[in-house]
Amino acid sequence: MKRIVILTGAGISKESGLDTFRDAGGIWSKVRLEDVATPEGFRANPQLVHDFYNARRRQLQDPAIKPNPAHEALAHLERQNAGRVLIVTQNIDDLHERAGSTNLIHMHGEMLKIRCDMCGSVLTWQGDIELFTPCPACAREGGLRPHVVWFGELPLMMDRIYEELAQCELFVSIGTSGNVYPAAGFVAEVKRWGRAHTVELNLEPSEGSSHFQERIHGPASQIVPDFVARLLSSF
Repeated sequence: MKRIVILTGAGISKESGLDTFRDAGGIWSKVRLEDVATPEGFRANPQLVHDFYNARRRQLQDPAIKPNPAHEALAHLERQNAGRVLIVTQNIDDLHERAGSTNLIHMHGEMLKIRCDMCGSVLTWQGDIELFTPCPACAREGGLRPHVVWFGELPLMMDRIYEELAQCELFVSIGTSGNVYPAAGFVAEVKRWGRAHTVELNLEPSEGSSHFQERIHGPASQIVPDFVARLLSSF
């Protein structure tokens, strides 16, 4: 069985009802990323940043927000190929987990976790954060922040991601814009090793679409299950 690395972006969660960032009408058309998604913005106005992420945390836990067939198809692929499928997601939602995926890297962090800048603890968190919410681990106030990678910060677990890219035999990019690095450079990294077939599954061609050997465009909830079914039938 092939070693498979799957990169997912906002396009896979859009059909579950979550806002994307860069589409017309997306999150960055409504709020300045400099204000709510940078360390500088957090230092300047931490309450604004907390309010922004509190609202997104509540939205993610709305009962109407559920995994869609694309998430479910990837979880099925993992179950059929235990230990051979890794999902690297740029998304901070938990829809992959809810669908049943377990071998997963959140390179940009997780919405339902918080981090304490005072003690370094990372904790599961579902409620709101306020300026003086005490850290459950160290009890100090004023140190909590979303466990989310902001612009200007390094994505998480990059060493392991690059190790997996070097060894994979199939690389699939799903629902990504192709203009956010380092994720946008993963296909070039895979091609450098020359071992893997590369596939883009996206609503429309991404900025890096020409770098993929195979390109399939359409709604993720349709094309991902079809692709997974075809892939499993070939094993």
